[in-house]
Amino acid sequence: MVEALRPTLDVAGLVVRFGGIVALDDVTLRIEPGEVLGIIGPNGAGKTTLFNAVCGFVRPDSGRIHYRGEPLLGTAPHRLARLGIARTLQGLGLWPGLTVQENVVAGSTVRPGLLASLLALPSADRLESKLASRARDILDRLGIGSHANAFPATLPYGVQKRVIMARALMAAPSLLLLDEPASGLSARDIDDLAGLIKELRTRMSIAVVEHHLDFVMAISDRVTVLNLGRVITSGTPEAIQRDPQVATAYLGEEVTTPEASSDA
Repeated sequence: MVEALRPTLDVAGLVVRFGGIVALDDVTLRIEPGEVLGIIGPNGAGKTTLFNAVCGFVRPDSGRIHYRGEPLLGTAPHRLARLGIARTLQGLGLWPGLTVQENVVAGSTVRPGLLASLLALPSADRLESKLASRARDILDRLGIGSHANAFPATLPYGVQKRVIMARALMAAPSLLLLDEPASGLSARDIDDLAGLIKELRTRMSIAVVEHHLDFVMAISDRVTVLNLGRVITSGTPEAIQRDPQVATAYLGEEVTTPEASSDA
């Protein structure tokens, strides 16, 4: 019972400096189980640096990061998937020489042993077949199962973005970090992505760094606003849109919800 009440991610007092530049300045935030947290802010606000600190690519100067109640700082990036943390990058990061299905299988935390694979043992064959089947199931769920045997470069950009999402889901994460997932997508693809995130939140916590404000406001339970490395405010999408601090420091104008935009 106590375990269920722990936040999935708990960041407190995080400070990251690059030389004389403070990239993150006393950043504190929490992501609760099953919650979608939107993280917004202008370029250079520290959003990607925050993700990099959580994932171990950047070592903070001070502060703490706890994942499901346990310290995360010092954890090697390659161990994150086994802990239940998956991340997509701003770029695609797909392997061009692998098929879509093979790219997705690569996201699994379970693999046949080297010796078993080299000797073509039945146990390795069974596991590889199981992983391939799971990858196809995920691709089908994302509506791109027909592209399983295609190579990424032959596919539209929106489909490739779904492939990187599928690869992240292959790790069955408890925490999914999405870095600019809507960038470069069509309006229809963005709507589909919003529906997918709403479905995934029943099985995991999700943090989304994104510049597409209507999208963030539509999918998020809470939104945290960063500016110059600091959290300037955090709250529900409705509260963020009414906050004059956000309008002045970040947006420079009133933010409208998708509903308000459609009413105009």
